[in-house]
Amino acid sequence: MGLKQYEAFARTVALGSLTKAADALGYTQSGMSHLLSALEAELGFPVLIRSRSGVKLTAAGEALLPRIREILEKKREIDELAAYLKGDAGGVVRVGAFTSVAVNWLPGILKEYRKSHPAVEIRMLNGDYHDVEVWLQQGDIDVGFLALPGPEGVECMPLKEDPLMVILPKGHPLAAYERVPITLAVREPIISLLQSSAQDVHRALDGAGIAPDIRYVTKDDYAIIAMVKAGLGISIMPELLLRGNDSDVIVRRLAPDASRTLALGFLRSRQHLPAVESFSRCVEQWVKEQGNV
Repeated sequence: MGLKQYEAFARTVALGSLTKAADALGYTQSGMSHLLSALEAELGFPVLIRSRSGVKLTAAGEALLPRIREILEKKREIDELAAYLKGDAGGVVRVGAFTSVAVNWLPGILKEYRKSHPAVEIRMLNGDYHDVEVWLQQGDIDVGFLALPGPEGVECMPLKEDPLMVILPKGHPLAAYERVPITLAVREPIISLLQSSAQDVHRALDGAGIAPDIRYVTKDDYAIIAMVKAGLGISIMPELLLRGNDSDVIVRRLAPDASRTLALGFLRSRQHLPAVESFSRCVEQWVKEQGNV
């Protein structure tokens, strides 16, 4: 059994889809399927149940997955340390991010990092808060952008306070307020992200002491903006997510102020490897200098 087969298995589980895993690893779908079939043939039993809705671990696959992840992690550590010792300044950094960071921060961070570390390979996974936390805990990524508090077992480096804003359709009565009282906002029909993707917003809503009227729930950040624009309700969203997407809605601050703390989370076993350290330093410096632009 080869490491390519292990990587195909672990990535398919992480992304929940053979097609997504094939795209992430640069294989065709048939090539990925061949790797997984070869792994199962050598093991002598199936590790995945595949269907149109995605993939699911068999009991045997669930038992094997942690060991396979350990092998892949050790291989990455060896490769990166070997590159460092040879003076190649290479390596791999696997990065997880949610939408607002992936759109507004990562392009600038990656451009800056590439200037001084052109040999380091960056592999990216995009999801929501929950996805990034799970990927970190399972070792599928080395660093991940999070909203504090981070998950258990993950080291976190705070980066920036990101204010929560009320977004309203044009002509809404609450637009008359410079800062919208949270007690008034929760009386309106609210369009929300899944709770696992918006813990900071739900903490603000819960703090109002009134049960909010959550009318619609979606996993798509930009679908919320479109629904607010259509007059289906209001929403509370982080300021960073609204950059460049607020022309068709009214944006107001909350009263009292509420925010999320953006941070970079580290997989402890990878935290002090050269490429991960250099990438983390670049993120910290870029956010300090460019995070408000």
